[in-house]
Amino acid sequence: MAKRIRIITDATGPVEAEITEDKNPKTARAVWEKLPIEARVATWGDEIYFPIPVKMGEENPQETVELGDLGYWPPGNSFCIFFGRTPVSRGGEIRPASPVNVFGRVLGDPRVFKRVRSGDKIRIERVE
Repeated sequence: MAKRIRIITDATGPVEAEITEDKNPKTARAVWEKLPIEARVATWGDEIYFPIPVKMGEENPQETVELGDLGYWPPGNSFCIFFGRTPVSRGGEIRPASPVNVFGRVLGDPRVFKRVRSGDKIRIERVE
């Protein structure tokens, strides 16, 4: 079952997303349990990522992701939002720096995150 979250930055305002347990249930539950989370983001191409208080390994990791996917990057203990190509993408694919555990997706157009800059504040909270 999908659980709704809200992603908030000054550049985007509130953006709705969902956490789903279908691909990576352990990752989805671990992230959900730590909400709300506030951090400062880093950008890498059309990806936002930031460390979160979740420490776990790979769970059905993916080398490529879809537009709007939410992923957990184990090497950096980071929450990732994918909204376009990264520096290691080939062709039209979206490729993280290394495999990620996909645990959700942005609802609506994820390209709004192109407005976010490294160092911007982000807040992820539950919508209940």
